[in-house]
Amino acid sequence: MQVLKFGGTSVANAANISKVIDIITTAAQQETTLVVVSALGGITDALIEAGHLAATGNEDYKQRLHLIESRHMEAARELVPVTNQSSVLSLVKKHCNELEGICDGIFLLGELSVRTLDRVMSFGELLSSQLVAASLKARQVPHQWHDSRQLIRTDSQYGFATVDFAATNQLINNFVAAQPESLYLVPGFVAADAQGATTTLGRGGSDYTAAIFAGALGASRLEIWTDVSGMMTADPRLVPHARPIPRISYQEAMELSHFGAKVLYPPTIQPVMSQGIPLWIKNTFAPTDHGTLVEVSPPANDHIVRGLSSIGQLALLSLEGSGMVGIPGFSKRLFEALAREKINVILITQSSSEHSISVGINARDAAAAQRSVDQEFAYEIAVGKVEPLHLETDLAIVALVGENMKNHTGISGRMFGALGTNGVNIRAIAQGSSEKNISTVIRAQDVKKAINVLHESFFEATSKQVNLFVVGVGNVGRKLLEQLARQQAYLQEKLKLNVRVVGVANSSRFALHEQGLELHEWQAALKNGEPLHLPTLVEAIHARNLRNAVFVDVTASADVAQVYGALLEKSVAVVACNKIACSSEYVNYARLKSLAQEFNTDFLFETNVGAGLPVIGTLNDLLRSGDVVNRIEAVLSGTLNFVFNHYDGKRPFAEVVRQAQKEGYTEPDPRLDLSGTDVARKILILARETGEKLEMEQIQNVSFLPESCMQGDVEEFYGQLAVHEDHFRGLYEAAAAQGKKLKFVARYADGKASVGLQSIAPGHDFYALHGKDNAVLFYTNRYAEQPLVIKGAGAGAEVTASGVFADIIRTARG
Repeated sequence: MQVLKFGGTSVANAANISKVIDIITTAAQQETTLVVVSALGGITDALIEAGHLAATGNEDYKQRLHLIESRHMEAARELVPVTNQSSVLSLVKKHCNELEGICDGIFLLGELSVRTLDRVMSFGELLSSQLVAASLKARQVPHQWHDSRQLIRTDSQYGFATVDFAATNQLINNFVAAQPESLYLVPGFVAADAQGATTTLGRGGSDYTAAIFAGALGASRLEIWTDVSGMMTADPRLVPHARPIPRISYQEAMELSHFGAKVLYPPTIQPVMSQGIPLWIKNTFAPTDHGTLVEVSPPANDHIVRGLSSIGQLALLSLEGSGMVGIPGFSKRLFEALAREKINVILITQSSSEHSISVGINARDAAAAQRSVDQEFAYEIAVGKVEPLHLETDLAIVALVGENMKNHTGISGRMFGALGTNGVNIRAIAQGSSEKNISTVIRAQDVKKAINVLHESFFEATSKQVNLFVVGVGNVGRKLLEQLARQQAYLQEKLKLNVRVVGVANSSRFALHEQGLELHEWQAALKNGEPLHLPTLVEAIHARNLRNAVFVDVTASADVAQVYGALLEKSVAVVACNKIACSSEYVNYARLKSLAQEFNTDFLFETNVGAGLPVIGTLNDLLRSGDVVNRIEAVLSGTLNFVFNHYDGKRPFAEVVRQAQKEGYTEPDPRLDLSGTDVARKILILARETGEKLEMEQIQNVSFLPESCMQGDVEEFYGQLAVHEDHFRGLYEAAAAQGKKLKFVARYADGKASVGLQSIAPGHDFYALHGKDNAVLFYTNRYAEQPLVIKGAGAGAEVTASGVFADIIRTARG
């Protein structure tokens, strides 16, 4: 004997019922089969609604009943040939007339008891199962339909009746023995008490019906046919890469089902679990798919975790107070207060100090729970022994489930680390002693991110998704997007990183696409984007709440730099090419560094100094390894080095500066470079990274530019350069006369920093710098005589973009 159950989606309409008939007839040819049928999809809710409308005196209940009747009549006409329709249509009409009579009575009385509601709800399964029976009869498939109310005996707890298994098992076995058949058909969900009154088996009742029959008959297998191909590692609506679970233990299935997996309802599998009857979850619409086999001892699998699940609409109740410590009975009284209101407890956690206990319940029960508990502890609250019950809503539970977790250390740490890195705050934790389940209470809005982060961590170790928001698509930004496009395949194959650009912005517009922008079409997306308003952009980033999110600032905008804090507070990593934040007031720089640490994310700005050169990274490595920086000397402006390497007094100084700007080595306003302001920012950042609390105004800047060059706009600046050509030629000739070269040098030592033009003699590390090269000399305890030298191209869109790219990869790889 095998038992098959078909859910509401499987019998939602005539087309679906035809698929069910095909599965049933095939199964009956192989083994004696008993089939349990749910109501047509949505009918149970419609019946409940009709009953409640009638009880409130709303005549719209008649419209609901008409729609219910129409659906069943339409299905009957499609399933049964015209020549055989009369009897089945009469049967449907008879049931619908009876239903209407009951609802008319409810309307007249203005009352809907739980007993009457069970009777109303029972019509869904009675009608659907008889439609299936009529279709089988039309196909001349031998079968026996029987009313489950005559076979399943319960108590009189209407709405969620308790089964009398001794009586039920005897009735079922007597029925099968007395009426042998190759195929039996019964309605799910419905039963009857000892007086013959209709009862229902509660949520998941049809699955439960199937398990009751399977257990009573010692079935070889129970099959639950639904609209998915088995249980999944996570909800596929939340996790696109969720995968089927081929085999799972009863205990694991119970845990997953309890914590939100909709395929099974936990009480369903109790009757079959006790007998070790295999349970298959199959897909009516893909019957050849393997599905999921639930069994006592499934074979070992490659994953430590079997699956992830979640429950939304959760409220957390916390009872706290010093008066609880060492006093027995507080927990008992708490649970009794909840039990009086028939409130189910989903999760329990208690501090080891006994100072507090928290329970998770359905959010709809929160108000009643708070009233009952505060009433129970009214005296203790009044005298200050216990605080009034603290209630938190808009929460959810995310759970890891797996038999293998108990054999592996570090699972909790891995779980909490993955969530923490993505800014998912954990409000409560519960883990059973069996170690099959680790449950965390988090904000409801974080569920999608949390489930994806954990699925990636435990099931997709081969690939990590990184979501980039790139602000600034000028020279450097464009090069960065080009590099990302070229390297996507390499990152996926070699580093197992799926790097997606989900947002781009320029000074006037922004475009967001959660599934990732096509990198060769970002210009079109930006053109069709929204007007840029930075608070709106930040709000949109927060609202999407994507995992492994990185905000990439490739601008020189002070306004963009001001939003870093709001992003870091939500655990969005910040990669900044923009130097403004790190060279602003020290308190702001320190705050951003602190926020990154507090919210377990990254604030990286390697390209603030030396473009793509590993200057800041090397400095931090020295400090982390215990070295002490005594002095830093550096040529940090690719622009100024380019200018003084190309200026020989023969071409006008202004012409050389224009060439540097044309080739992309200067800031949009070249005065930032030539005034030494940009270099001062860079040495300030390096000094701060050593631990020095310097401010910008403390940097000594010995400018070589005449004051008039700093007046007016950029064109006036070039005009003044031409006016002062003799001054620049004099600087060059004075150095050349001594065989030296002009270099704009930054220096930090003894807590002080300065920048200025210097004449460099042959043999010095700076003398041979060519083109746009930078060089940084670190004099430390370990590198006291011969400095550690970092040297290379320090300007240019391509190398700067590569430095930003490198920081992005650092955030992605942790």
